Amino acid sequence: RLSINDMTHHKSLYEYSMANTVQDVSLRVTGEIHIGGVMLKLVEKLDVKKDWSDHALWWEKKKTWLLKTHWTLDKYGIQADARLLFTPQHKLLRLQLPNMKHMKVKVNFSDRVFKAVSDICKTFNIRHPEELSLLRKPRDPKKKKKKLEEAEEDDLELEGSIYSSPGLYSKTMTPTYDSRDGSPLSPTSAWFGDSPLSEGNPSILAVSQPISSPDILVKLYKPQSLLDKAKINQGWLDSSRSLMEQDVKENEVLLLRFKYHSFFDLNPKYDAIRVNQLYEQAKWAILLEEIECTEEEMMMFAALQYHINKLSIMSSDNHMNNSEKEVDEVDAALSDLEITLEGGKTSNTLGDITSIPELADYVKVFKPKKLTLKGYKQYWCTFKDITISCYKSKEEAHGTPAHQMNLRGCEVTPDVNISGQKFNIKLLIPVADGMNEIWLRCDTEKQYAHWMAACRLASKGKTMADSSYNLEVQNILSFLKMQHMNPDPQFIEPITTDINPECLVSPRYLKKYKNKQISARILEAHQNVAQMSLIEAKMRFIQAWQSLPEFGITHFLAKFQGGKREELIGITYNRLIRMDASTGDAIKTWRFSNMKQWNVNWEIKMVTVEFADEPSLSFICAEVDCKVVHEFIGGYIFLSTRAKDQNESLDEEMFYKLTSGWV
Repeated sequence: RLSINDMTHHKSLYEYSMANTVQDVSLRVTGEIHIGGVMLKLVEKLDVKKDWSDHALWWEKKKTWLLKTHWTLDKYGIQADARLLFTPQHKLLRLQLPNMKHMKVKVNFSDRVFKAVSDICKTFNIRHPEELSLLRKPRDPKKKKKKLEEAEEDDLELEGSIYSSPGLYSKTMTPTYDSRDGSPLSPTSAWFGDSPLSEGNPSILAVSQPISSPDILVKLYKPQSLLDKAKINQGWLDSSRSLMEQDVKENEVLLLRFKYHSFFDLNPKYDAIRVNQLYEQAKWAILLEEIECTEEEMMMFAALQYHINKLSIMSSDNHMNNSEKEVDEVDAALSDLEITLEGGKTSNTLGDITSIPELADYVKVFKPKKLTLKGYKQYWCTFKDITISCYKSKEEAHGTPAHQMNLRGCEVTPDVNISGQKFNIKLLIPVADGMNEIWLRCDTEKQYAHWMAACRLASKGKTMADSSYNLEVQNILSFLKMQHMNPDPQFIEPITTDINPECLVSPRYLKKYKNKQISARILEAHQNVAQMSLIEAKMRFIQAWQSLPEFGITHFLAKFQGGKREELIGITYNRLIRMDASTGDAIKTWRFSNMKQWNVNWEIKMVTVEFADEPSLSFICAEVDCKVVHEFIGGYIFLSTRAKDQNESLDEEMFYKLTSGWV
């Protein structure tokens, strides 16, 4: 027992963990000793011959790893009553991947989450790990915790293999530490072994597996409202802190998900696993109604899913061996199918710089007003640069327009019904006190595709001279084409028992129609996609997911400065949206491109964003740490700096600078 006087000179180390056993060990040391020296003394006292190179000290009270082995106990501020845990840095996690399968992975619990996710993605051969992160499992309030976990264990296949993420220390090295300065006497460089999912070792991660039973869909958590969706986003881990610092336990289940919906350089040649996991995340988002889609769109998604399931079963034995050949065959078809919607591409605006394309046509315009239900009025509309001008007739187009709309920063939402020949574009145009709502109605798919593409570009401040305009038009047309019903029933294959509509459409439509009716509609829609190869069908599914109005919006509950009630804030790759919590309608939009800076008052948990030519925006996050919201904003800005001429390495420090809030 130490006297009070001695406590300033002596420290105690009590606890260490080994092979799932915990025992207390006391060390008598001075405050000048380095962390490396403490570990050396501890290993000598334990007198157990094993590789200790992966072990480090964890200070539980302060929630911090003592990784700077050359620092002294005094420098860390460790007192004599400190309890330290001597524990391996690499521990097992059970990861649920986007395809809902579980994998056991050894992960470094002392690395920041951003680095840990990079290592996990390296293990699974997933490029661009900056798009993914770890999420705690959402709890269904209607189910008891135990029952929910049992359902998931029963219904979701658990993989037996354990994958070690790169960065594991070699098992052959026995490190020793210099007790004077804490530095290792022998090198403890990381061992980067071959990935268990490398060539010659086919991965289930690249092959889509059909949903085995409708019961899985019934038991999985489905958000019932926008508020439920906002609550899911409370679970994102802090990328700049380690797993241990965030109370993640060994063998805990975490969800590996695409967090940032800005998919850079998605290439079927190199991204078989990434494409499949993206497809799976999109598939489950649609089936669990995490994202809204129309009835026609649901049947199109179901047809693509049915097609992918069929091809996956046919090629499951040799999928990986044939994937290269398959990619070559569809190379030409995919050359214009690069998934670069919504900001994933740095556009080349050279082209013809002498003239900017324009649109001019008769378009029906509708401006909703309170207490009136007047219909659409036809105008001769011209679309120049980022402005739409409306004239009463073509002949008056050289005069003063009846209406004029600048679309920079506006919200563009499609309202389309193929069978009803309805092609509407909803525009929410920012004004001083919120948004002006304008509807455009086109007569044909072709007209709609051109005007919709122009509106989307104009909302980002881009004109039709941008190189992505024609690609956007083609993407919209192909998206519409896939929703067409086949007029010739003789080419539709007969309904078979393998179609299983309960596993292909969301519960809402199962309640609305009989299974036989849904099966018939899926097979009808299948005719539009039946000639696609497996990789092309997955890419088309992802592209169609990206075309949905709600795609890429992450919701958070917030209280705006001056507001009386809680509202929603939506964050996407290029903007912030103030939303009505009950309907999800946009009230006001702010573009990142117009943002000067953003900061957080950590005491009152208030996020403030300043803009170049608008009043600043301030809000307090409800039910979620404002650090999560701060990280989404900074993360999307970080992702926008990526360019194809960069090498594969990421500027981690820049990511932390933009997302941490205190760097």
